[in-house]
Amino acid sequence: MPTWTALTNVVGRDAAEALAELGEDLIPEPVGSGVFEIEDGSNRWEVGLYFTEAPDEIALALMAAAWGAQPFVISELPEVDWVAHVRRELSPVEAGRFFVYGSHDADKIPEDSEGLLIEAAMAFGTGHHATTKGCLLALDRLIAQGFTPERIVDVGCGTAVLAMAAARVFPQIVLAGDIDPVAVDTAKANVMANGLDGRVECVEAVGFDHPLIEGAAPFDLVFANILKQPLIDLAPDMARYVAHGGKAILSGILVQQADEVTRAYADHGLALERRDDFGDWSTLVVARA
Repeated sequence: MPTWTALTNVVGRDAAEALAELGEDLIPEPVGSGVFEIEDGSNRWEVGLYFTEAPDEIALALMAAAWGAQPFVISELPEVDWVAHVRRELSPVEAGRFFVYGSHDADKIPEDSEGLLIEAAMAFGTGHHATTKGCLLALDRLIAQGFTPERIVDVGCGTAVLAMAAARVFPQIVLAGDIDPVAVDTAKANVMANGLDGRVECVEAVGFDHPLIEGAAPFDLVFANILKQPLIDLAPDMARYVAHGGKAILSGILVQQADEVTRAYADHGLALERRDDFGDWSTLVVARA
């Protein structure tokens, strides 16, 4: 079945959400919509509408004009088996001792590696994105330095690849939380597929806001691979929930945003210990003295 996309951008979240809501009343109606902040400091937000029939171009143009948005760009996408495509394009990823792979590459796991199975259908957060790979490399480096955390949590866990990596190396139960219930279900499925049931506990949570997570605090190691603004918003809680001598591995940060995130954490007593840039993305390790 062909798919059409209609994309625009507008200043301000309120305008973007209003556009997305108006789009739901179009005929033909979209099968989905999304609102995403453009992470360049411009306060512009992208609005995407997705259709299985060609959308009404005139109605879209009127909507955009009414809200001062850019004209919608409409595209028809060809029918593609995206899982098969991703399997062809994504090769296994080595990040220190960790080896992230799909089942079609199960025969390629090196003997001395910690294998982490994430299927191609769940490609975001598998380790192929520079932010996830940066976090895995930071974890690998801490392990090599003899860092042995007792309490570990992955905030905004996505596929739970980071929590599972920690569980492969450390003996205790690792906690993993995400705001998205679909992500939590995906994380649980990945935990089972990797034979880590009972070793990684996945819950639906906003940041640290869950009884299981709050009850296990303070943490010696926190992963937070999310986005710049949520990371900055999380800094006060991070200061509360990271133990003295504990560390946090932060990513989802564009290189030009890294200094701002570093300052926000320093203001709350979490000093930069190391920064690594991978292409357009930065990974930070901060520590509480």
